[in-house]
Amino acid sequence: MAALQHLKANQMPTASLDGPDEVAKEGVRQPTVWVARLQVNAFRSYRQAGMETNGRPVILTGPNGAGKTNLLEALSFLTPGRGLRGARLSEVDRRVGGDGTEGGETSQPWAVAAEVVVAGERRSLGTGRDPASPRDKRAVKLDGAFASSQQALGEVLSVVWLTPQMDRLFQEGPSERRRFLDRLVFGSDPAHAGRIAKYEQALRERSRLLRWEKGTPDPAWLTVLEETLAEQGVAIAAARCALAERLASACALAGGAFPRASLAVAGDVEAWLADMPALAVEDRLREHLRASRSGDAEQGGAAVGPHRSDLRVGHLQRAMPAELCSTGEQKALLIAIVLANSRLIASERGAAPLLLLDEVAAHLDEERRRALYDELLALEGQSWLTGTDPSLFDGIGGNAEFFSVREGRIAPDS
Repeated sequence: MAALQHLKANQMPTASLDGPDEVAKEGVRQPTVWVARLQVNAFRSYRQAGMETNGRPVILTGPNGAGKTNLLEALSFLTPGRGLRGARLSEVDRRVGGDGTEGGETSQPWAVAAEVVVAGERRSLGTGRDPASPRDKRAVKLDGAFASSQQALGEVLSVVWLTPQMDRLFQEGPSERRRFLDRLVFGSDPAHAGRIAKYEQALRERSRLLRWEKGTPDPAWLTVLEETLAEQGVAIAAARCALAERLASACALAGGAFPRASLAVAGDVEAWLADMPALAVEDRLREHLRASRSGDAEQGGAAVGPHRSDLRVGHLQRAMPAELCSTGEQKALLIAIVLANSRLIASERGAAPLLLLDEVAAHLDEERRRALYDELLALEGQSWLTGTDPSLFDGIGGNAEFFSVREGRIAPDS
């Protein structure tokens, strides 16, 4: 892929990753997994930019529109999926005019490359939109070789994020909460992304066949698709339920300034899993899909399946559903869940995830800001935070690296 060829590690300044560094001097343990180098090419507002870190929390400051969130989005593409904005790949391309100025009609395919340190070993990750593909598809490189799927990224790096767009998660429809939950599942189970992709493809194909206007749809092919939906759908529901249960336990045990959250997945398939073995649920879902073909043909999609499920969250101390809590408490609940999930990943995978927090500090009072920074340092993972005002990060002080972002340029603060 041409775009990835521009992002070779030797194009970036060499940084020493061996021996004592600033992390040890400050008394903060170096994470097991962290991004040492990041480079972006034709990525939204960036023509080309790069930066190096030493493993400490990274603070990106600058005015609105400077490109801080774009850097977090670039990092989020180092795992399977569509990144923290859920964007189509072509939407991420840098747009330029005929004279090379930004904002024109010409699209330049984007690419992201990173050097990640995993338990002291350097690994190189690369991804970007493949301009040679007729479909919106991205290529993935791992240690210099092309990988067959995005799942390879998830095997190396786990990334969790929180953005201002997620503040209305408990007020939006269930689709946003499903995506939020699936992203949390990806952190501990990278294969979940593949199950989701197979399920959604089979669901689209079944819907297309049921709307077939040139005679009767092929019943044999419908049966094959429904077999896939049953197998993948039950696996998706089981993974979601298992994580929700583990997260609920982790949240219930947490203390400090953030509320304790309850979590549960609501849906037909999830209810069946609570009462019968997974294979029996597959049979039941398969038969339900077969019996509801005519109704699904009229309504579109499928009336039953994990694509209809919802994540239910509550505030334990207040015994109140999250959607009825104040805006501030909803934000605190989201942070509590993300932190609990990060602790869970650290326990299960032996390394904390990369944690991306976009404009989080500005919406917290001083007590919760300090509690958040204490939690991030205790995680012993690399976190990346953005904000317009550097003073918001006084509580993390010398335990973090500060970078200024201005008009697509990144510079370390002196």
